[in-house]
Amino acid sequence: MPELPEVETIKNGIANHLKGQIIKSVLVRKKQLRWQIPDKLTTILPKQSIIDIKRRGKYLLFECDKGHILIHLGMSGNLRVMPSDTELKKHDHVDIIFTNGLCLRYNDPRRFGCILWTEAPILEHKLLVNQGPEPLEENFNGKYLYARAKKRRVVIKNFIMDSHVVVGVGNIYANEALFAARIHPERAAGKITLAEYKRLATIIKKTLKTAIKMGGTTLRDFTDSAGNPGYFKQALQVYGKDGEICGQCGTIIHVKKIGQRATYYCPICQR
Repeated sequence: MPELPEVETIKNGIANHLKGQIIKSVLVRKKQLRWQIPDKLTTILPKQSIIDIKRRGKYLLFECDKGHILIHLGMSGNLRVMPSDTELKKHDHVDIIFTNGLCLRYNDPRRFGCILWTEAPILEHKLLVNQGPEPLEENFNGKYLYARAKKRRVVIKNFIMDSHVVVGVGNIYANEALFAARIHPERAAGKITLAEYKRLATIIKKTLKTAIKMGGTTLRDFTDSAGNPGYFKQALQVYGKDGEICGQCGTIIHVKKIGQRATYYCPICQR
């Protein structure tokens, strides 16, 4: 699944091409994604311009003249900017075509993503209103995590992946941050000290910023808006490395399921 760095990479890649452009038409080939694409999208978007493109968690928010397009890439979705007459590939489900001849093409093999429309204030949308702070902003810090974690028995990995606590810390980056912070993924969130949370918050920020600079992580099929893979995979310390040697202590990396997600850790570095 594209996580925060991958979504941020895509946002940065398409924004320079699309901001200020006027929509000519919308072509929907498959209506049924995670939720059905609204029928009105094909009639309300033409003649509107893209004012701005922002990210909230793993959602892309396209500000238009009369409202917002809200896009989530699901498990396997991708967005690319290309000439509108570019030959179609399998799973190219939606084209937003612009008057300058470019189009924004949405491809999604598993169709777990979504493309929605709202005319209400975007941050009041039901998918966004209860989300926690952005991990790269100042209000996300160790004191905040420590306060939210008091008396919580939930394991720390699930705690930092909870979008109500903080948005966008997906499985890859939760594994990597906990390893760098030397915190075992099964420790109870309420048992972690303030000093540890300060270190963890700093490491989460650093991990995500590094991944963004490297274009995200390509494990199977992620590419950016130009079709280029992300290179953070080369910097991974534990994720996907079960059975390999820990680069810090030489112990074998372990893997187990926590909250239905594969969790990688070093039993020595993360006691």
